[in-house]
Amino acid sequence: MVIATRPSEITLPPERQRFATVFAYLLEKFPRIPQAVWQSRIEQGKVFWHDGSLITLDTQFQPSRRLCYYREVSAEPQVPFSHQIIFQNEHLLIVCKPHYLPVIPGGDFVNECLLERVRAESKLEDLAPVHRLDKETAGLVMFSCNSQSRALYHELFATGAIEKSYLAVAKLPLALQNMAIGSEFQVENRLEKSNPRFLMQVVEGEVNAKSRLKLIGRNGELALFRLWPHTGKTHQLRLHMQAIGAPIFHDKYYPELLAKQQDFSAMPLQLLAQQLSFIDPVCGTARVFCSNRQLAEWPDAVID
Repeated sequence: MVIATRPSEITLPPERQRFATVFAYLLEKFPRIPQAVWQSRIEQGKVFWHDGSLITLDTQFQPSRRLCYYREVSAEPQVPFSHQIIFQNEHLLIVCKPHYLPVIPGGDFVNECLLERVRAESKLEDLAPVHRLDKETAGLVMFSCNSQSRALYHELFATGAIEKSYLAVAKLPLALQNMAIGSEFQVENRLEKSNPRFLMQVVEGEVNAKSRLKLIGRNGELALFRLWPHTGKTHQLRLHMQAIGAPIFHDKYYPELLAKQQDFSAMPLQLLAQQLSFIDPVCGTARVFCSNRQLAEWPDAVID
C-alpha cells in the first residue's frame, strides 16, 4: 500500500444540502471509492479538518469548511520521463512537464506528480500550480512560489489575460486533406460532463467553450495544428479538434474511450502546451515562455 506523503484538501459545499455527516458527503462525492475504504480511513485518523481535528463517522457536515484526507493506492506507477524547470523567480516558476505525469495527485497517483517533483527540486514548500494540464498532455505549467502574489497569477487565467497556445498532431480525414496551410477554424460550443464523469460531451445550450485552430503543417495524411483555447474547459481542445473532423492523434478518450493501460511505452496523446504569453502582474514585464519539447509524430518540426 502506498500512502500520500501530504494530505489532499477539499472544501465542503457552501450549502448543507442533504448530507447529515461528512461521511455521507464523501461517499457521494467519491462514488468510485468503496464505503469500507472511507470508513477505514476515518477510523485510522486519515480524515480531518484543516485545523487538525479528526473526523469521525458521526461528524456533522459543515458547509464551506476545509477538509483534509490521505489518499492511498495499492501500487503507484512511476513515470519514466523527466520535467524541466525553464524559469524561476521569487513569485513564479514555469515547468515543462512530460506526457503521463499528473500535475497534482489523482487516480492511481498519490505522490508521483509534477507538484511533488518540483517541490523536491526547488526546495519550495509554498508552491502551488496556477492552472492544470491533463496528465496525457505535455508542456508548460505555471506555478506560484509566493502566497502573497498568488491571486494575481490566478487572475490572469480567470480573466483571459494570458494567451496559451498548443501544438497538436492530427490525422486528417479525406475531406480535409486538400486544406490549405494557414486555414483556420473558430469552434464555439457548450461542454458538460459525460458518463463516465471524467469525459466531456458537446450539448445544446449557451456557449462555454471557445477555441481557435490553425493548420500550420502537413505531412501526408498527418497535420500539425496550432491551437488557442479562449476558455479552459476540461478536454476542450480534444473535443474541438474532433468537431472539425481531425481528432488529435493517439487520443484514448475521444472519439472512443479505449481500455485503460498503464503503458508508458505507448505513443502518447499528440498535444503539447507549447507557449504562454502574458504581462507579469507583479512587475509589468511582458513574458513569453516556450517549450522546446517535440511531439513524437512530428519530430524536428520548424514551428512558426
